[in-house]
Amino acid sequence: MTPSSKPNRPDAGWHFDNSYARLPAAFHVRMNPVPVRAPKIMVFNEALAQALGLHPEALRGEEGAAIFAGNTIPEGADPLAQAYAGHQFGHFTMLGDGRAILLGEQVTPQGERVDIQFKGSGQTPFSRNGDGRAALGPMLREYIISEALHALGIPTTRSLAVVTTGEPVFRETPLEGAILTRTAASHIRVGTFEYAAARGNPDDLRALADYTLRRHFPDLAAAENPYLALLEAVMERQAFLVASWLLVGFIHGVMNTDNMALGGETIDYGPCAFMDAYDPNTVFSSIDHHGRYAYGRQPQIAQWNLARLAETLLPLIHEDHQEAVSMATRAVTGFPDTFRQYWLAGMRAKLGLSNQEADDGALVEDLLGCMHRHKADFTNTFRDLASGSRPEASIFQTPDFQQWFARWQARQKRQPDAWENARQLMNSHNPAVIPRNHRVEEALAAAVEQADLSVMENLLDVLARPYENPPEEGGYHLPAPPSTEPYRTFCGT
Repeated sequence: MTPSSKPNRPDAGWHFDNSYARLPAAFHVRMNPVPVRAPKIMVFNEALAQALGLHPEALRGEEGAAIFAGNTIPEGADPLAQAYAGHQFGHFTMLGDGRAILLGEQVTPQGERVDIQFKGSGQTPFSRNGDGRAALGPMLREYIISEALHALGIPTTRSLAVVTTGEPVFRETPLEGAILTRTAASHIRVGTFEYAAARGNPDDLRALADYTLRRHFPDLAAAENPYLALLEAVMERQAFLVASWLLVGFIHGVMNTDNMALGGETIDYGPCAFMDAYDPNTVFSSIDHHGRYAYGRQPQIAQWNLARLAETLLPLIHEDHQEAVSMATRAVTGFPDTFRQYWLAGMRAKLGLSNQEADDGALVEDLLGCMHRHKADFTNTFRDLASGSRPEASIFQTPDFQQWFARWQARQKRQPDAWENARQLMNSHNPAVIPRNHRVEEALAAAVEQADLSVMENLLDVLARPYENPPEEGGYHLPAPPSTEPYRTFCGT
C-alpha cells in the first residue's frame, strides 16, 4: 500500500504554497507519510478547518480520514520531514522529525500561511530507532490542551484532526495508534537554528535567518541589524508567551530548545498540565526528576533557550566575534525585565487594577506567598476575588490573607475605575474553568478505553468559553479530590 497523490475534491479548499521546502536541502527530507491500514476520524475541528479556508463537508468522511492519515496526499502538498537539533534537559542532540511530516503550508483566505503537520505518521530518517507512531491518548491530550490554550487567548499551535490508524503501537503495552494533524504559524524552532549552526555552513544559517525574517518578522528586514532585531523580536514573543502561561497556571513540562517556536506559539503538548494548588515548584512530568521545567522556572528556562539562539546568530549579528557576543548578551539579559512587564501587567488585570503603582509587584507576590502557604487553588482564588466580598474558602479566613485583602481593597480605591469596571476586568482575565487534570484524564479514559467521545466533547465545549461560569452541577471549576498519589504526566513517545 502506497500513498496516492490524486487531486482532492474541488471543494476541499486546499491552497498550498510550501516555502519551507524551498530552503536548502539540508533542512528537510522530502518523503510521504507511511500509510496506515484503516484510518478513521475520531475528532475533527470544523471551526478551525473553516478558518483555514477548508470545507468541512468535504473532509468529514473516508476521504478526510485518508488525508489526515497520510494515505492520500492533497494536490499541491509537498510532504517533508524537517531537520533540527535541540538541547533536551540541557544536553545537545541532533534531532529532526522522528514521527512527524510537514504536509505543506495552507494559505488561508486572509493570506496567512499555516503549517499543516502530521504527528505520528511513521518512521523518517530522523526516527533514531523509534517506530514513528503515536498512541491515541497523547494525541487526544494535545487536541484538548491546545484548544484550551487557544480559547484562553494564549498563542498556540492548534489541532485540526485526530484519526485512528487501525494499527497498534507498542509501548509498555499495545495501544491504539493515532495521528494528529497540527497547525502552526511555522515549525521553525530554536533547535532549527542550532542545527544550522552545528553543521557549520554559514550560507545555510543565513538562508534560514532570512527566511525566518520574511515569514515571521517582515518589518525587520529594513532594520539596521536585522539579525539582532530578530533575536530581540523572538525574545519579546517568548516573554509574552511564558508570562501568559504563568498567568493561568500552565506548565509546559518539556521546554527543550526544539520545543521553542520562533513564531511565539506554544508547541509540543507532551507532559504539560495545569496547576491546581499554587506552588512555584510544581512539576508533573514523569521525566523531569530535578524540576528543571517546574512552573516557576519557566521564565529562566526561556532565557536559557534564547541564549542558545543568540549563540547561533553571532556570525550574522557582527563580523567581530566579541562585538557580536556583547550585542547578543545585552539583548538576552533584557529578557527578565521584558517578561516581568508582561507578567505584572497580566497580574494587575487579574486583580482588577487598571493603573500602576510602584508597590504592585509586592502586592502580587504577597498574595502568591499566602496562596503557597495555604495550598490555595490558583484559578479559583483569583476568580473568587472578583466577587467583591471576602469569599468563604479557607484561605480567605486566615489572618495573613485578611491583611492582604485590606491592602488590596485600599489599592482598588486609589484607582479611577469603579468597582464594576474592575470586576469586569478581573472576570475577563481570570478563567472560571481550565483543563483540570483529572477532567482531562477522565475524558481520555472514556475515549481510549470505551470509545466514548462524549466526555471529551462536553469538556471541550466548556473549555471553549473559559471566562464564563460553567454550570455548577458539572463541577468543571473544581480541583481534583484529595489523593495520596501525585499527578504525573508522560511524553507519549
